[in-house]
Amino acid sequence: MWDAAFPYVAALLPTVAVATLFYFLIKTILEGDRRERLAQSKWEREHRRSGAAQDLDTDEDSESAGDSDAARDKEENSQKPSE
Repeated sequence: MWDAAFPYVAALLPTVAVATLFYFLIKTILEGDRRERLAQSKWEREHRRSGAAQDLDTDEDSESAGDSDAARDKEENSQKPSE
């Protein structure tokens, strides 16, 4: 019996082994990609939060600077003679 089944097993075994390796390889690649995407989104979210806090600080500074620029422009326009 073994003599009759061995050629079939020998023919199918490399295919099954390669298919199994391919499955685990693709599974590992996809899991790694998923983890990398999660880490990337976490990193971006943290930087957006810290960037938003920095933007609030710079916006307050630029608003106060913008107010003085607007006031200076208004004074210059009021000093120009009308045509």
